[in-house]
Amino acid sequence: MKLTAELSLYPVQDDYIPVIQSFIDSVREHDDLQVVTNAMSTQICGDYDRVFAVVSAALASSTRQFGKQVLVVKFIPWELKLTP
Repeated sequence: MKLTAELSLYPVQDDYIPVIQSFIDSVREHDDLQVVTNAMSTQICGDYDRVFAVVSAALASSTRQFGKQVLVVKFIPWELKLTP
């Protein structure tokens, strides 16, 4: 089963761009997922369990490295066509 997720990360600190970029970079390391970013969010599409696992691991790692942050996610339980 496929899953599409739309994510928006909100670091709770002034210097937020490196935190967001690091999060996006960690998600992009997974070649088995389609990842598209724009000015407002990051979209990820792939195997249902894999998307959940990658998002969970990326958030845990980012929180350990950078501290407090809020991740807002919309999950769509099918494959959407993502365009850059």
